[in-house]
Amino acid sequence: MRQDPITGQTVVVTGASSGIGRQTALLLAERGASVVLAARRRERIDALAASIVEAGGRALAVPTDVAVLDDVQALVRRTTDEFGRLDVIVNNAGVARLGRLDQLAVDDWSAMVDVNVRGVLHGLAAALPVFRRQGHGHVITTASTAGLRISPTMAVYAATKNAARTIMEGLRAESTDGVVRTTEISPGVIRTELADGMESAARDQIQASMREFGLDPAAVARAICFAIEQPHDVEIGSLTIRPTVQN
Repeated sequence: MRQDPITGQTVVVTGASSGIGRQTALLLAERGASVVLAARRRERIDALAASIVEAGGRALAVPTDVAVLDDVQALVRRTTDEFGRLDVIVNNAGVARLGRLDQLAVDDWSAMVDVNVRGVLHGLAAALPVFRRQGHGHVITTASTAGLRISPTMAVYAATKNAARTIMEGLRAESTDGVVRTTEISPGVIRTELADGMESAARDQIQASMREFGLDPAAVARAICFAIEQPHDVEIGSLTIRPTVQN
């Protein structure tokens, strides 16, 4: 019987406390990967790691703020200390603070830049040296369809997701020696907690769309696994995943 190509791989997942990150960690563990769960909400990732281990999987929870470089570097060190390798980093942590530009919500803008852009760069800064030493590695970053079709109140959020997309394309162009694979995934409307931190009007509208036609985050988790399971000479550079009824 052919072994699952994900079995034995070690994968770091940021934003693992809920939504896409949580479902990705669960599916990867089910398929035999060692998963390292990174998020700020320690109690959630501790509970998730415990449930994975109880089911016979391998998991490590590492409280991490991706906006802090030292945190992300410590996350990767813990991973290699525990499992001896790092095969994939999934830069999934993200925040959305929506509003018109003339509302001048500068603190919200900074929060999105810190997590959605700096968080991705910090993941690269921590993981790429390991990948180079090993001779292989895979960077997966969650962008968004919000960056493909710009809507009112989403200008800064879309800008951060387009920045992440540009960073990943730049990394791809710089990685044609076959050592580092790159994948950018742009989910559409997915049933997650992303809207929880938004102001009330935007939150109500997005949560209504999630209830009406949003996809289960497991759909994105399956796409991430699809990218990982490809042979090392095959790169799934970009995937867009959205409900068929989303405009």
